[in-house]
Amino acid sequence: MLTRNIDFKNFEKKSSSLEKINKKLQTLVKSNNEVISSLSKNYKYSYSKKIIKRLKSKNNLRILGMGGSILGTKAIYDFLRHKIKKNVLFIDNLKKSLKNFKSKNKNINLIISKSGNTLETISNSNILSSKNDFNIFITEKKISYLRNFAKKLKAEIVDHNNFIGGRYSVLSEVGMLPAELMGLEEKKFKQFNNLIKNKSFLNSLCLNVSSTLFFMKKKKFNSVILNYDENSESLFQWYQQLIAESLGKKGIGLFPMISTMPKDNHSLLQLYLDGPKNNFFTFFSSKDKISEKIKYKNLVKPLLNLKNKNIEQIIYFQKKATQNVFSKKNIPFRSFEIKKRNEKTLGELFCFFILETILLGRCLNVNPYDQPAVELVKTETKKLFSI
Repeated sequence: MLTRNIDFKNFEKKSSSLEKINKKLQTLVKSNNEVISSLSKNYKYSYSKKIIKRLKSKNNLRILGMGGSILGTKAIYDFLRHKIKKNVLFIDNLKKSLKNFKSKNKNINLIISKSGNTLETISNSNILSSKNDFNIFITEKKISYLRNFAKKLKAEIVDHNNFIGGRYSVLSEVGMLPAELMGLEEKKFKQFNNLIKNKSFLNSLCLNVSSTLFFMKKKKFNSVILNYDENSESLFQWYQQLIAESLGKKGIGLFPMISTMPKDNHSLLQLYLDGPKNNFFTFFSSKDKISEKIKYKNLVKPLLNLKNKNIEQIIYFQKKATQNVFSKKNIPFRSFEIKKRNEKTLGELFCFFILETILLGRCLNVNPYDQPAVELVKTETKKLFSI
């Protein structure tokens, strides 16, 4: 068990580097690090609670951003959608037409870009934002296109923490301001202070990092997430960026892939079971109380054992069967099962994956906070615009 809200089964493979990993973890949690600080309940946001009170009654929220500026918020929305009563739209890519996102209603436009110069966010906000909306910009406190645009619109400007990269920013103002605008309880996400006192959590984290390093030494670089929870698809899109952008440097790294289950049983499972042995896996599922039941009167004789079963049970049996086969074939996997879908649980998951990523970076001697290669494409794109 990882916490009371998360059943966790770790990889069986372990290495002898546990003591070193634990020392790195202890150094990390005690460090004067802005990313770690943002996980804590003591973190000071750069926005005022007056914004939340002023916009509490507004129902239409549009969030514009790219990559880490928006993936964490999207993960929050999808994971906790059952608690959110507002209309929320995410504009997280360039589209040839934005007609479906335009509205005559007065919107809250939340525009997020750390640099303030993200091309896609600039383009989308230019088309969708107007002075008739409630516009909020989250961007660094420096001269940039979006900061100037915000001033032109007389919009609210919230300072993005200069020392926190987008993919690590979900528990800072970047994720918590939109969470509060959606009606969620920001304080419940902040579980770091409790988790670092939880020996089970810390031991599981270190064992997990140790096993991952072992797989990498054995040339297993594909981290495949077998996701049985449709409300967590965005969570793993956030995790995919976190792992790929933080560790993909100096010719090493992990390739995180999301596999939608049980659908992919009918397309990719053959490869997972009998293909190249360069993968390790994460099973992810949840216990949801609400699930459609199979109609007994429509069943024919070979399927009568489905009587009184619901979709949740069928998904569980499929997951369990797949895990049994993986065990028999000695295919490495870990598993997460969510027992409660709330802010606390999601905050615990965010902390686990962020700490895991930073520890892996330190063990691999790469800087987990930068993304130098990404800047090459941005520079090349700017050159083309000047032609």
